[in-house]
Amino acid sequence: MNHSLIHNKLSQWYEQHHRILPWRETEDPYRIWISEIILQQTRVAQGLEYYMRFVERFPDVRSLASASEDEVLRYWQGLGYYSRARNLHRAAQTIVQRQSTVFDTPVDISDQASIFQELISLPGIGEYTAGAIASFAFNLPYPALDGNVYRVLARLYDCEIAFDTSAGKKHFHQLANQLLDQSNPRLFNSAIMEFGALHCTPTSPDCAHCPIQECCLAYAHHTVELLPVRKPRTALRDRYLNYTIYCTPDMRTLIQQRTEKDIWQHLYEFPLQETEALLPVAAGVAQVDLKHILSHQRIHARFHIRKVEQLPQIPNTIAIPLSSLDDYALSRLTLRALDMLLV
Repeated sequence: MNHSLIHNKLSQWYEQHHRILPWRETEDPYRIWISEIILQQTRVAQGLEYYMRFVERFPDVRSLASASEDEVLRYWQGLGYYSRARNLHRAAQTIVQRQSTVFDTPVDISDQASIFQELISLPGIGEYTAGAIASFAFNLPYPALDGNVYRVLARLYDCEIAFDTSAGKKHFHQLANQLLDQSNPRLFNSAIMEFGALHCTPTSPDCAHCPIQECCLAYAHHTVELLPVRKPRTALRDRYLNYTIYCTPDMRTLIQQRTEKDIWQHLYEFPLQETEALLPVAAGVAQVDLKHILSHQRIHARFHIRKVEQLPQIPNTIAIPLSSLDDYALSRLTLRALDMLLV
């Protein structure tokens, strides 16, 4: 494998084709960290809007640490995978409590291992995110592996090991370390990630015009479309959620906060009854049925509006004006239902 050729070709490709994105125009470790967390499980087009709103409201680690969790979740509303937001908040508080300087600028980068260990010790920051921050913010020689990089590496080396297993992650990390351009890790990591996102795509990649085609073992072996390999998917568990949106003549309703360690923890929702199948609703009642796929669960949800003169007394609920729903962090599923019902 000609590493120098790959470095040069990817760098040249990146200079010509990369997207202009705000987190690439800064070396601020805080903003790079926020972008990395937002872009986990989120497309760039969607994540960009959230990133801009988030850093406008929380421009540095101290403003994030001092905010309430409810407010942080509201700014995350609609992105899903809310544990990312909770971990961001906890990590910011940890940084402030430790009086860590890793997110201050300038940072002394003479002790590279210390910076990496400080990053990886924070809630929600694993080896990939720590490597991404270390390389993009400080130009330190750590690989940054996201789904796009796994795909490029799998094809370059024609690797049939499932990348989302413990053994696979270890193996791909070794490959990434070997391939990393030690002289300019920031540029190399940016280039290989962008190359995977725009050129070495999951389906129908443009291999005929690939700048590193001559180095790609999968191209030589005609296995490009078969890679990368994932471990077998876990069977989805079906859950049936029945929501009642109570509505009084003066447009008040009830909501409750999810406090159990379950999906959408700490988010708000309408009174819920979970059953083994969706419950029937009286004819003529406004309702909407939705399906929502999570990593290991398939949610079947039924929302219906029940008009009442007075709100019922339901434990652990709070009464609010319907107009103030925007003040509470709601799941994407609930937001979709409201868009369809409250028009």
